[in-house]
Amino acid sequence: MNIQEKQHGGALYLPGDPELQKEQLQCLDRLHALNQLKPSDLAGKTALLREMFAEIGEDCYIETPLYANWGGRHVHFGKNIYANFNLTLVDDTHIYVGDYTQLGPNVVLATAGHPILPELREQAYQYNAPVRVGRNCWLGAGVVVVPGVTIGDNVVVGAGSVVTRDLPDNVVAVGSPCKILREVGEHDREYYFKNRKIDWMQFKQGGP
Repeated sequence: MNIQEKQHGGALYLPGDPELQKEQLQCLDRLHALNQLKPSDLAGKTALLREMFAEIGEDCYIETPLYANWGGRHVHFGKNIYANFNLTLVDDTHIYVGDYTQLGPNVVLATAGHPILPELREQAYQYNAPVRVGRNCWLGAGVVVVPGVTIGDNVVVGAGSVVTRDLPDNVVAVGSPCKILREVGEHDREYYFKNRKIDWMQFKQGGP
């Protein structure tokens, strides 16, 4: 098993491997360039993100600064994704985010972990497990998703939550560790925030 297979296969490996570091630093240089662009340089930003990310769909918008261990090299974004300021992508292995998902400020999607055994940590060993976020999700400000977690479609995760286990489709989940609060249901077709009702007349098709 070579170093890349260990990196993406969940095995223990040394991330300071010279071959990996050379490649990683090239990715980080592009990330640095992205964060130096003017906010008004939308074309430059889009072009650079397409170079940096493994995949990125149409009409994605990522506020800068963006932080990523591999500069997005192992990140797969669908279309129409919005990410607010200070998104941190610990993309030592693959991160997948589905279409129309929204990521609040200071969200962390982390794939990298370290062994509990002190002797192994002392030697700087690491392992990685992919993170998957489904379609049309909303992760509130400060949400942290840890390695190996899968979040289903249409999921809302409350601000400040730490997601340590998989979440199914169509739920609202909150807390640290994050737990399911309720399912998305008919109540959400009537109210969009607390006691504020949705005015369906404003939508041409009878729904958003």
